[in-house]
Amino acid sequence: MDRNYSAGFTLVELVIIIVVLGIVAAVAIPRIGSVLENSRIAATREEMNHLKLSIVGDPRTTAGGEYVNRGFEGDVGFPPEQLTDLIRKPDSIPPYDKFARLGWNGPYLDSTGQEYLYDAWDSLYHYNPASRTITSIGGSSDLEITF
Repeated sequence: MDRNYSAGFTLVELVIIIVVLGIVAAVAIPRIGSVLENSRIAATREEMNHLKLSIVGDPRTTAGGEYVNRGFEGDVGFPPEQLTDLIRKPDSIPPYDKFARLGWNGPYLDSTGQEYLYDAWDSLYHYNPASRTITSIGGSSDLEITF
């Protein structure tokens, strides 16, 4: 007796495949979430370091034996009242005088879309010039940098 077998999967085989895919997805999704969270943390830390260098300058950057990147504080003499002062000159601060080496010499950051105000979770940075801290509260744990 010859039987005609048609090619394909049986219902049991399809159910087994669906169960295996479900198990793989249950294991993979939390790991992908962890990778995404770690990348957001790294991006936020990097941006916070850029903010810090914009405020206090970068002593590693020199030309002719003098600091090239003195930052807001090095140019003005005190930290900005708010982060937007890194982009837009406050009315109370005079423009930079290259002979006195004092005054606003910005912008100190790239201001495209004001993205510098937000962390990787799209939460505003908490900036406190009195305690000299920048804090990100968007992630599962707060990130803080002092300057």
